[in-house]
Amino acid sequence: MSNVAVILAGCGVKDGSEIHEATLALYFLDEAGANVQIFAPDRPQHHVVNHQTDDESLSEKRNILTESARIARGNVSPLSELNIDAFNAIIFPGGFGAAKNLCNYALEGANFSVQEDIANIITQAHEANKVLGFICISPVMAAKLIPGVCVTVGGASDTSKHIEQLGAIHQISQVDEVVWDEQHRVASTAAYMVGTSIKDIGAGIKALCDVVMAKAIVSVT
Repeated sequence: MSNVAVILAGCGVKDGSEIHEATLALYFLDEAGANVQIFAPDRPQHHVVNHQTDDESLSEKRNILTESARIARGNVSPLSELNIDAFNAIIFPGGFGAAKNLCNYALEGANFSVQEDIANIITQAHEANKVLGFICISPVMAAKLIPGVCVTVGGASDTSKHIEQLGAIHQISQVDEVVWDEQHRVASTAAYMVGTSIKDIGAGIKALCDVVMAKAIVSVT
């Protein structure tokens, strides 16, 4: 059985993890027989957005770990407790939280940076030959940290241009497809970057989870 870590960035597409993407990833991993553990940073999220009106709450503060517990049904651990050696693969769902709380791509564009704890996990997992999965907007973090990696965010866009400016390769893909970089052991799928329905993004996320499970090394130290 493969051990897979899923890293969340809060709860809700506009200021946290995209709920459909996160839930589908958890579902398909469970269906495939993975032993899944959920992690999230224990720190304040960038801001709070009213998902009905798009208004930012200037006074409200929320914690990424606490909000991620909504998706995880309470079963979520602080990111600081993630032992990379114990996992075969790590998956990052999308949502603006990935681009605001795990990195600041949504705020800085091509000049963004990745939060130190997230950067350390991605870099160390890559160096340890673990499988990494990135959904929706989260592949920008792979592009930033893994030189020459091949990822997708769907079609040609400002984001795909930024990925290439970082020295990575962007591969055009459809919503139901997964891009697998064998050299770097990175899987990515566009999800809501191009999709409009939960059914459509589900096909791509299932494809990503299937690749992650097929490619993950079964034995861990």
